[in-house]
Amino acid sequence: MDILHKRQIVVVAISTFLLFIPLIAMQLTTEVNWQPLDFLVAGILFMGAGLLGEFTLRKFNHRKYRIAALVVILLMFLLIWVELAVGIFGSPVAGS
Repeated sequence: MDILHKRQIVVVAISTFLLFIPLIAMQLTTEVNWQPLDFLVAGILFMGAGLLGEFTLRKFNHRKYRIAALVVILLMFLLIWVELAVGIFGSPVAGS
């Protein structure tokens, strides 16, 4: 198995692990109340950002371009996550 497949497997494994955090929290407290759609959206965000990061590492050879692209991916991930959580932009998909 080459490095490409290993990195993709790591991305999927980390994304799955991160989704287990709210799932376990839901068993321990009533403060966390995720619906199946929440898990789906979070999984798409985690895997999408991770796979875009992996793609960036594979396609960009220059270190500065890699860092810039990874920072943009991280910022976009965080903006989407915050918008879905609290609605900083007031879009129709914002959380309540």
